[in-house]
Amino acid sequence: MNQDQTFMREAIRLSEDKMRQGYGGPFGAVVVRDGEIVARGFNNVLISKDPTAHAEVDAIRKASEALDTFDLSDCELYTSCEPCPMCLGAIYWARIRKVYYGNTRQDAARIGFDDALIYEEIGKPLAERKIPMQQLLPDEAQKVFEDWAQYADRKSY
Repeated sequence: MNQDQTFMREAIRLSEDKMRQGYGGPFGAVVVRDGEIVARGFNNVLISKDPTAHAEVDAIRKASEALDTFDLSDCELYTSCEPCPMCLGAIYWARIRKVYYGNTRQDAARIGFDDALIYEEIGKPLAERKIPMQQLLPDEAQKVFEDWAQYADRKSY
């Protein structure tokens, strides 16, 4: 058995164990660096009452804390299912260098976790989205962005 399969099996194990313990849906993930698991995550939406508590986000948060960095560009993510749009965004923000997944998003849709609406909404103009979005106080908001651009202690990420 190769190392990639070992890490994927751990993500799958987490997905089943934590689902059966009532934490949330059947999703697990591990972050790996230099051939070692640095963090384990699992869906805990139900127990935490946090809709963002997906396995990949949980694993990324734990890895960032364990490694004391927001830059996980030297890490891989093994996840029991293809990431949803929110988790995919988190993966890009964390700069994960490679993702391995077990189930596809179509597999997830078949058991009631359908992200198709979100994927469709992302591509629509703001005025056509199901959730109305309205810009307010852009001048005041822009001032803070201008301050950030001039901020001497700014750290890019």
